[in-house]
Amino acid sequence: MRRVVISGLGVVSPIGNNINELWESIENGYCGIDEITAFDTTDFKVKLAGEVKNLDFEQYFTKRELKFNDRFTQFARIASKQAYVDANIEGINKDNLGVILSSGVGGLSTVSSTPDTLREKGPSRVSPYFIPMALINLSAGSVAIDVGAKGHCSSVVTACAAASDAIGEAFWKIRNGALDIAFAGGSEASVIPIAIAGFSSMRALCESTDKNRASIPFDKERSGFVMGEGSGVLVLEELEHAKKRGAKIYAEIVGYGSSCDANHITAPSTDGSGAGNAMLKAIKDAQIKGEDIDYINAHGTSTPLNDKSETLAIKYAFKEHANDLLISSTKSNTGHLLGASGAIEAIISVLALKNSYVPPTINHKVDDEECDLNVVKNIGVKKNIKYAMSNSLGFGGHNASLIFKKWEEE
Repeated sequence: MRRVVISGLGVVSPIGNNINELWESIENGYCGIDEITAFDTTDFKVKLAGEVKNLDFEQYFTKRELKFNDRFTQFARIASKQAYVDANIEGINKDNLGVILSSGVGGLSTVSSTPDTLREKGPSRVSPYFIPMALINLSAGSVAIDVGAKGHCSSVVTACAAASDAIGEAFWKIRNGALDIAFAGGSEASVIPIAIAGFSSMRALCESTDKNRASIPFDKERSGFVMGEGSGVLVLEELEHAKKRGAKIYAEIVGYGSSCDANHITAPSTDGSGAGNAMLKAIKDAQIKGEDIDYINAHGTSTPLNDKSETLAIKYAFKEHANDLLISSTKSNTGHLLGASGAIEAIISVLALKNSYVPPTINHKVDDEECDLNVVKNIGVKKNIKYAMSNSLGFGGHNASLIFKKWEEE
């Protein structure tokens, strides 16, 4: 089988709007969660989110493009433009260049605001751009236009596992010869009233007003996740294709596994077998042993049920080795970016391998006996790690695991 490497990265996030800012924030333990500024939260119980800040949209778009692209598409296009420059792929054969970009809710802002126009101004005033702004696949389509990708182009929609599934699908397509290079990841822009209200009604969101005690994965006092927004895009490339053009290589992607809990629309399987099977499939796909994994960037949402069930899932998959793994959730830095979270966390995992540094779960105070694995708390670990796993779990029982390998010059 063909080998696949990571040759470009791009990011828009609550902790940085480029790769250098993102990694600096991880190393410095910066928390991107703060009071919501996007709308008036007076009538909302939830006051905090991980918003994208200080992003110069006009650096990337004309005013017309800004008007007729939903925010989640804007994020995807910006992250992809960064990744395109980072990978330096100008001049390649774009017939074998693909795009697989995902989202959990897509253009929900457009969907939620357009009924006001319909009601107040009538059907003739609904924008002709309403449908393309709302559709999840239009982020992938727009990026394909931007970069000239004429190969496979699609979106995977698996809730909060979407970006990891997109990366996994791109990996398999390149490994199997359908593509030589692909942009893969996800984008989300759900810090909007209807999304906050909906997740709040489900009692899924944290209602704390203390930004340092809100997104606290694996902490016994966790009470819900904090909404985040942004986009992460990775350029995946067949190894010999990358070598031939002298590309820089961040890491190698070696395994992908997916599974379904088949249990409940929101609750994971109680014994951890659903997510555990995705991890086992990824390990088998990578043709390694579970003992080879050094670090797991956990889904770790900071909800009472998720963190407990993911702990069980890791024990299910790794048995005795579970206690030797270094584990953290960088949602403590970013909040939960829904369908984009897997991409941001994949990028962090790749950079952890490259920089020989295991990110911590920040703002941890109270240990939980039900989350009793080796969680890296508050201070990162400088260590040469060879294999890193990134987990993403989504409503509907979707589970996805990715495995990355440290790149060493051959």
